[in-house]
Amino acid sequence: MTQQFASDNYAGMCPNAARWFQEATASGHEPAYGEDGWTQRVSESLRELFQTDCDIYFVFNGTAANSLALASLCQSYHSVICTSVAHIETDECGGPEFFSNGSKLLLADADSAAGRLGKLTPDAVEAMVTKRRDIHYPKPKVVSLTQATELGTVYSIEEVRAIAAIAKRRHLKVHMDGARFANAVATLGCHPSDITWRAGVDVLCFGGTKNGLPVGEAVVFFDRDLSADFAWRVKQAGQLASKMRFISAPWLGLLENDTWLANARQANAMAQRLHAAIRALPGVQVLHEPQANAVFARLPAAAATALRAKGWRFYEFIAGGGCRFMCAWDTTPESVDAFAADIAAAIAA
Repeated sequence: MTQQFASDNYAGMCPNAARWFQEATASGHEPAYGEDGWTQRVSESLRELFQTDCDIYFVFNGTAANSLALASLCQSYHSVICTSVAHIETDECGGPEFFSNGSKLLLADADSAAGRLGKLTPDAVEAMVTKRRDIHYPKPKVVSLTQATELGTVYSIEEVRAIAAIAKRRHLKVHMDGARFANAVATLGCHPSDITWRAGVDVLCFGGTKNGLPVGEAVVFFDRDLSADFAWRVKQAGQLASKMRFISAPWLGLLENDTWLANARQANAMAQRLHAAIRALPGVQVLHEPQANAVFARLPAAAATALRAKGWRFYEFIAGGGCRFMCAWDTTPESVDAFAADIAAAIAA
């Protein structure tokens, strides 16, 4: 089947993850609900990766990871500061509000230079915290960063540190939606600890599904006090897998020999290849330089229609009418070149 550019969720399981999935299958009977040796082994591997003693939980998907993590940081009368394009705002069907019993999302200015790139800034956080302090206003409690952002941009180490610093000064916790965390690390070339706990992040939702896993995200609490009773939240939400080893074991395939980074680098490189192929085409307006594994561009409406008629799939609702072209861990140069050629042909026609 033709590789698509609608979502990195379209890609299948990477070979390393599949191998460890089969290893878990062949291991016979194992204790249930995360008491198995596979889950313990992966948890230790993640602690080694981040070079700190953190609490780790596995859930089925990113919506659950974000929603339950935020619920552990908030009471119902609290609020979460995020951008207007954050996944917790636009694509989780009210999950964060539901699981926190009503915590409100406060949206930072979308028209600022940073906002147009899907980013928060220290000033934006400060503005939201100081906007009102009366008892009629939901009390800010958490800052939520998306890394890489929904617009394919990446926070630098310094940007994360600066936001975390103002958050700590204002007694806020810092949550990171890391559905594409691997792509951000690949772009920055830094150690994963440098843009998480060393920079002031309290909890990370580390995405595996978009990076080559069949299913499953890891919720990593760097501040272990915040994970009190989190296991009960996971169970109540229907996210506690009885055969947990089939969610956790494939993570070994990502962590082994830094496959997670290699997968992210491939996806990022294919986005750069696509960007280079289409940026100079007449009628194409690239919205901003790609920093992770997504290219955002405006195409003539007729060209977008023609591409869909040829069977290509992509989204237009994410970036104010621009098209999002998303590359995955398995995207090939041949697929990128074929898609770019069809974009050029559609515009020429």
